[in-house]
Amino acid sequence: MNIQENYSLKKQNTFGVDVSAKYFAEVTSLDELTQILRNTSVQKFKLLFLGGGSNVLFTQDFEGVVLQLNLKGISEKILNEDEVLVTSKAGENWHEFVQFCLGQNYGGLENLSLIPGNVGTSPMQNIGAYGTEIKDTFVSCKVLNLETLVVEEFNHEKCDFGYRESIFKREGKGKYVILEVTFKLTRKDHLIKTEYGAIQSELKNLGVENPTIQEVSKAVINIRQSKLPDPKVIGNAGSFFKNPSIPMEQFLEVQKRYPEMPHYPNGNLVKVPAGWLIEQCGWKGKQIGNVASHELQSLVIVNKTGLASGKEVFDFSTMIIESVKEKFGIELEREVNII
Repeated sequence: MNIQENYSLKKQNTFGVDVSAKYFAEVTSLDELTQILRNTSVQKFKLLFLGGGSNVLFTQDFEGVVLQLNLKGISEKILNEDEVLVTSKAGENWHEFVQFCLGQNYGGLENLSLIPGNVGTSPMQNIGAYGTEIKDTFVSCKVLNLETLVVEEFNHEKCDFGYRESIFKREGKGKYVILEVTFKLTRKDHLIKTEYGAIQSELKNLGVENPTIQEVSKAVINIRQSKLPDPKVIGNAGSFFKNPSIPMEQFLEVQKRYPEMPHYPNGNLVKVPAGWLIEQCGWKGKQIGNVASHELQSLVIVNKTGLASGKEVFDFSTMIIESVKEKFGIELEREVNII
């Protein structure tokens, strides 16, 4: 295994922030992973596991060991006429995994097309889009306990999924690394979800009336490409903030001043689109130094010049949070992991 010193992480994070890791290694198997974790020299340093680097913002050099998980492989187990279990290793690219499933006519993940990152990080924040979340099809994941170096299995209940979060972002943070994820998908009687966002209008543009799961995926891809910047072209981590859910009482007070505010019931709470709040504060397309809010989607912060530091991006996000808090009394929460 090749452990590199003072390794640039610019290509390992989709923001394109130029920071370095004291030590870096790419891991392609469980044996390699356990071998490096048993290394007494490695045990002296902080550890950071990287997937596709699509949900992380480095604000400084990492004075520890960065391990990029590149475990590969997809397997299938037919359960019955309409159900299949599909298991993916953590290092598989998420969108390519979704497309693999669609190629087999397995339904359930089509609304999650074109989300950046790898499969292994998908349960951590319960990724979601267009009315679908990981928890809808998730069955289990295998993880490595970093204290005991024993492989454990987490079922749906144990993962304790919430909105863009799970046990792995709370009490399990830093204690486990996800090795593989298993989903239960449909083979025949697919549940088509087109009611969320602009999917129906995009399907109409495509001339589709009774969409297949592949056509729903195509519509989602078209929508995302029309309003979200490609990280390969301009550095970003997708949606930077969570959509806030606020108490009904607070929502009704804010609605008196802003009756046009879009909102969605969320149990006893009301979910408000963070992008709308940010846009109302005048941030859409606004640039400060090397950083900007994207001109088509204010929820996305971009490394506009390609020269931004992580601190610049973080400070820019802080200014957005403060302005939304001042105008609406609503506090935004960052979705991106800050390192």
